[in-house]
Amino acid sequence: MAEVVPDADAQSLQHFLSNADWDHRAVVDQVARDADRHLGGQANSALYLDETGFLKKGSHSVGVQRQWIGRFGKVDNCQVGVFAALGCEERVLPINFRLYLPQEWVADRKRCRQADVPKEQRVFKRKHDLALEMVTEARRQGIRFSWVGADGLYGEDPAWLRALDERGEIFVVDVHKDQWIYPEDPAPIVPVSKGARGRRPIRLKAQTPGWRVDQWLKEQPVETWQRVTLRDSTKGELEVDILHQQVWVWDGKEPSARQWHLIIRREPDSPETMKYSLSNAPVETTSERLAYMQGQRYWVERTFQDAKGPCGMADYQVRVWRGWHHHMALVMIAMLFMLEERMQQEEEIPLLSCADITTLLAHFLPRRDITEKEVIRQLQVRHLHRQSAIDSAHRKLRGNSPLRV
Repeated sequence: MAEVVPDADAQSLQHFLSNADWDHRAVVDQVARDADRHLGGQANSALYLDETGFLKKGSHSVGVQRQWIGRFGKVDNCQVGVFAALGCEERVLPINFRLYLPQEWVADRKRCRQADVPKEQRVFKRKHDLALEMVTEARRQGIRFSWVGADGLYGEDPAWLRALDERGEIFVVDVHKDQWIYPEDPAPIVPVSKGARGRRPIRLKAQTPGWRVDQWLKEQPVETWQRVTLRDSTKGELEVDILHQQVWVWDGKEPSARQWHLIIRREPDSPETMKYSLSNAPVETTSERLAYMQGQRYWVERTFQDAKGPCGMADYQVRVWRGWHHHMALVMIAMLFMLEERMQQEEEIPLLSCADITTLLAHFLPRRDITEKEVIRQLQVRHLHRQSAIDSAHRKLRGNSPLRV
C-alpha cells in the first residue's frame, strides 16, 4: 500500500494501525448500526456466529498458538477470531468480533504484557463465551435479527444452547452426529431407593431411552424424508432432503428436558453426508422454514472468502492487541463499503462482486507515479528493511550464545 498510494509511507501506515490512539469499538458499533439499516428488521434477518483462523509464524503475535484452524481443516500455528455477522438472505456483513486468547496466553503475564493485552482482557473465555457476549451486545445495540445461527462447535455445548433459549433467542444451530436425543420426554426423576442398605440415589435418571442422533436416524423409514427447495443457485434450484422431528434434549443434569426441533439434511447427490441441527423455533414452524434457516449459514462462508480475499482480512503484519483490533475494524469498514456498492448497483450490475469492485478501485483510484527513480527508491527501502531484520536476528543469536573464554 505504501508503494502504491500517493503521499503514503510504511511508517505512517504502521503507526496508524498499531500505535495510533483511536477506538476500534466506535468504528465497529457504527458498522453494526449501518448493517442493521441495510439488513436488519426483516423476517430473514439472522445473526450468525462463526470463527475463522489466521496462519502465523512465531510465538509473539497476540493469541497465536498451535490450534485448530477450520479454513485448512487441521491444527496449525494461528490466531483465531470469533465473529458475529448480520445477514439477510444472500447478504451477510460482519458486525462484531473477539480475539480468542488461549489459556496458555492468559496464564503468561509477560507474554500478554509484551503484546499489550489490556489487563481486563487477560481472562480466559471460551469461544462460546465470546459468541454469547456478542449476541447480548447486538441486542443492547438494537440490532434486529430473527434468529441466531452457529455451527457444531457451539451446538456441542448444551449449556450454550440453553443460555440462548433462556434469553428468548430463537436459534438454528448445528450439532454433531453423537448428539444425544430422546424421541419421547425422558421425564427425569431421582429413582426411589430399593432397600434400606446402600446409598440413596441422588442423580436424575431418564425414564425413556435416549439415542445418538446418527443411530436414531438409521431406524427412520425412507418415507420420513421430504424433498425441499432451498433457493435458486447459479446451477439451478438447490434441492435437499430434510428429515424433521420434534425431540427432547436433556444433559443429564437439568430437572426437565427441552423439546426442540431436530433438522437433518442430506444432499440428493451425496446421501451419506448429513447435517444435523437443533432449533427452539415455535412448534408450528414448518420443515421448509427450518430447512431454509439451517441453509442460510452458507452465506457466512462466502462472506469470509470476500473478507480474506478482496478485503485483506488475513493480510496483516501486526503483533499487538491494538493492531489486530484496528485491522479487523478497518476490514469491517471495507466490507460495509462493498455491501453498499453492490446494493446500489444491483439493478444495473446484478453480478457485481467484491473482487470486481477491488479491480475497479485499483484502476481508477489515484496511484503513485512509478518512475524509474521511484522504482529504485522502493527497492532500496525494501533492502534496508530486509537488512535491518537480518541484523536484528544476528543480535538476538549473539545475545543467546554462551560466553566464550
